[in-house]
Amino acid sequence: MSLAPGVVAPRQPGARRRAAAAKAAAKAVAKAAEWRRRVAGRNPLELLGLGLGTEISTDLGDNIGSRNWWLGLAACTALCASAVALGTMVAPLSQLLRPTLTPAQQEAVKPQSIAPLAYGAATGSITMPSPRLVERLAEAPERPRLELTARVDGRSSFETLLRRAGVGRDDIAAVVALVRPAARLNALPRGSTIDLVLGRRDSKSMPRPLESLGFRAAFDLRLLVGRSDAGLRLKRIPIAVDSTPLRVEGTVGGNLNRALRGAGITAGLASDFVKTMGYVVDFQRGVGKRDRFAIVVERDRAETGEIRFGRLLFAGLERPGKEPVELARFDQGGSSQFYRANGESARKGLMGTPVEGARLTSGFGMRFHPLLSYSRMHQGVDFGAPMGAPILAAANGKVAFAGRHGGHGNYVQLKHSKELATGYAHMSRFAVRPGQSVAQGQVIGYVGSTGMSTGPHLHYEVWLRGRATNPVSLKFIGGSKLSGSSMTRFRAMMNRLRNLESAGRAPAATDPARSDTRGDDGDQRREHRGKRRR
Repeated sequence: MSLAPGVVAPRQPGARRRAAAAKAAAKAVAKAAEWRRRVAGRNPLELLGLGLGTEISTDLGDNIGSRNWWLGLAACTALCASAVALGTMVAPLSQLLRPTLTPAQQEAVKPQSIAPLAYGAATGSITMPSPRLVERLAEAPERPRLELTARVDGRSSFETLLRRAGVGRDDIAAVVALVRPAARLNALPRGSTIDLVLGRRDSKSMPRPLESLGFRAAFDLRLLVGRSDAGLRLKRIPIAVDSTPLRVEGTVGGNLNRALRGAGITAGLASDFVKTMGYVVDFQRGVGKRDRFAIVVERDRAETGEIRFGRLLFAGLERPGKEPVELARFDQGGSSQFYRANGESARKGLMGTPVEGARLTSGFGMRFHPLLSYSRMHQGVDFGAPMGAPILAAANGKVAFAGRHGGHGNYVQLKHSKELATGYAHMSRFAVRPGQSVAQGQVIGYVGSTGMSTGPHLHYEVWLRGRATNPVSLKFIGGSKLSGSSMTRFRAMMNRLRNLESAGRAPAATDPARSDTRGDDGDQRREHRGKRRR
């Protein structure tokens, strides 16, 4: 369709948008060109001002009252306020007052100071003594006195220990003459110390004089040797000791020996308790897990803190439903034995269990032999025990045989009387020889597995009138019994031991002179080996 002359055709919407976009683009390009012109040749501070909408380097004396002037004034004020605020936040430095130097210190710092030489400075000089003023010493100087400690090793004598410490021969002789009447120098406990103080000597070729010497001569005595104008003098220093016996109680549990060791009793005293109870109690059938034990031992406590244990004094066993067993040590006629509460001697007949820490594994009578694979008469009883456990003589007697004996292996036979004899088989080694007399409870050998044996154990036999007898069924009567004044004193002692307050647990011994710890490590090693074999 054609339009009339003079009439303009209307623009399309798309053309309008394109025209507006082109106009905006041209305006943006112009603005960018203006910024590039303004940024060119500016430093970083001027660029920061441009970012704030003004120029930091605005001349406040030009165009006063204009927009750029006001913006520049605001920026300058803000910067000043920030500087003042930050300055007030800085903590002032405390001034350290140097102490006044002493004249000696002033001389010492002169080589490091910088000052005119006219003021006495020695800048750069080295303060070394003149070689002409140095005199060479004939020998290095020694300390005026020496404090030493010598430790007793159990092999060296008292005189040797002093000589190794540097004590002169004359002083050693004088010290030994002073202390020998008051101390057993050859019986000093291993590990004890000797405190020494040696004085000044005139030359190195001479020994230092002994000024003082001190050591623990006994549990209740300390000796001190000191030098005075008249020579060496001995001073005795007694140590107060509390000798109240120790009572410990507990439950037997699975093993009496372990229960005693768990209560703090030493291995030696625990072994004595089991051995003593073995005279009157059959540990295979007469002791239960709920039974309670009571033990009283000698104990000394020094005022210096050391503790030592002595002998077993009392052994008790309470068994529910059975008569309690109480044994006490009583000294009479130069000998010491254990007696029951009624005054009867504990040592009568044969020990029920002649090996420590054992359990009954095979009884008396017909049985199927594990090695021969047929039934035959078992003429004794077997006790399972760790390898190397000590075997005890069941009663006083004489060694009739000790050697190899067929299937018995290492075998010991004891003759107790014309009618009674005992045999001990499968030992690992002997502790007696033929013809030797032994006492009840004495170690005669050690548990082994020699001969026809399936493992470490003790085969124990009892021969009565030439016939094999069941050791468990034997009962003996006899033995000594207290009476009269001895019985009165024994009852008073028994009541005193019964009424002692129980400590619950024994403390560790701290005195090596008398604390009985024999067999501790050996028992553990034997028990470990026994478990490994089983």
